[in-house]
Amino acid sequence: MTLSPPSPSVVDLPVAALPTGLRIGGELLPGRADPIEVLNPATGQAFASVAAADAADVDRAVQVAHETFRSGVWSRLPIHDRAQLVHRFADGIEARMADLYTLETRNNGRPITETRAQITRLPEWYRYNAALLLADRDAVVPLRGDYHAYTSRFPLGVVGILAPFNHPMMIASKSLAPALATGNSVVLKPSEQTPLTALLLADIAAEAGIPPGVLNVVNGLGASTGAALTEHPRVAKVVFTGGTEPGRAISVAAARRFAKATLELGGKSPVLVFADTPVDVAARGAAFAGFIGAGQTCIAGSRLLVQREIYADVVDALAEQAGRIRIGDPAEPATQLGPVISARARTRILGAVERGVAEGARLVTGGRAAGVPELPGGFFVEPTVLADVRNDMEIARQEIFGPVVVVIPFDDEEDAVRQANDSPFALGSAIWTRDVARAHRVASQLEMGMVWINDHHRLDPSSPWGGLKESGTGREGGWESFHDFTHVRAVTVRTAPDDVDWYGGRATGRLN
Repeated sequence: MTLSPPSPSVVDLPVAALPTGLRIGGELLPGRADPIEVLNPATGQAFASVAAADAADVDRAVQVAHETFRSGVWSRLPIHDRAQLVHRFADGIEARMADLYTLETRNNGRPITETRAQITRLPEWYRYNAALLLADRDAVVPLRGDYHAYTSRFPLGVVGILAPFNHPMMIASKSLAPALATGNSVVLKPSEQTPLTALLLADIAAEAGIPPGVLNVVNGLGASTGAALTEHPRVAKVVFTGGTEPGRAISVAAARRFAKATLELGGKSPVLVFADTPVDVAARGAAFAGFIGAGQTCIAGSRLLVQREIYADVVDALAEQAGRIRIGDPAEPATQLGPVISARARTRILGAVERGVAEGARLVTGGRAAGVPELPGGFFVEPTVLADVRNDMEIARQEIFGPVVVVIPFDDEEDAVRQANDSPFALGSAIWTRDVARAHRVASQLEMGMVWINDHHRLDPSSPWGGLKESGTGREGGWESFHDFTHVRAVTVRTAPDDVDWYGGRATGRLN
């Protein structure tokens, strides 16, 4: 473990003037709930305070979004004009990129090099979905008899998006982009821990010409503000990224009124390393999979399955990789690992490590809070490797959501697949091998929403992203996501020359 050199505190980073109210109908408004202090996890200190919404504020935001939708100012805007405004929104994001990634680093503690690399891709999501809007075509349906039948699509209405703290803008944008492109109005609730970039994003949308009331932002706690949004009868679709239990409650709330729900929930992604993979390649790949973003991502490769022939060597090499990771100020470009989001998260992560050791796991490296001298109040955790883990241990089955990788041996291909699939989660997975046939063969047997081969964490607007089992339902990205923000209607036109006269003695043909 290497500490990065001292640098100016992230508190001193230049950022744009921060909007801190609720964004409803184009206005910044105070909230009725108690304001929320926003902490910098690298210092443990508050650096902003934002308004918070109660149920009445949420109701107002949803009603405004609904009235805007019904007005047609956005929902019935000609698609070429709507696509142009979504492109202009992407241009605005690009123009404010430095403000956005600087503010996000300050707010969630992810190293600025990682944040910049991720956020510079945001405009792609909006441009891709604007392109889908123009590329989409209605289908002609071949019916029997003298009929011309086709399908058409129309927007849902109000979409509620609940974004998490770990990738606030990227995860919000994965659904915001198709929701806007397809003509919906949106109420976005960012995490109470990272609300600032969502408010700035709404400012950029307004500057781009997206009408007031189309994108609304309500800050607040998940248990109150989030619940009010997900349970609101006018919300036609809910998108949530977060823990499995809150996701389960949201799914039930949506199902009660037959609303749509896209849920990207927990994960314990298996990374399968076969013996034909060079040890150094495996260790670098596993470190990237497990420690990027301080392991605070649902797709983290936190369950490393290694073939016995190279198991000991991979464990040692991964521990060496972990020890070289530079921990420090996330504003410093040399930093490779920033803090976790809160003191509570740090306590939870270290507690999971302790329980793992008590279960019989071997602590190879890490397992402690990391001290960063220039940031003594930060919530830092050492990158941690636990070896000799069994797949039935708690640390192998429960999401830790921190920089912790558990390493499990396997015997052969069949054993690897069996252990990989033996999990309550099924979001993502990775396969490391030099055998092309094996790569495809194993990929076809992994019961996961996503599989990477000789890589991890890769996403693209065109590729569907999501899981199954307790990792959620629905997909973000691609046509799968785009169309899920619409309803489909079937239109049937009678083209026969004679009139319909079923009861006049000319009843022929089929009813269904």
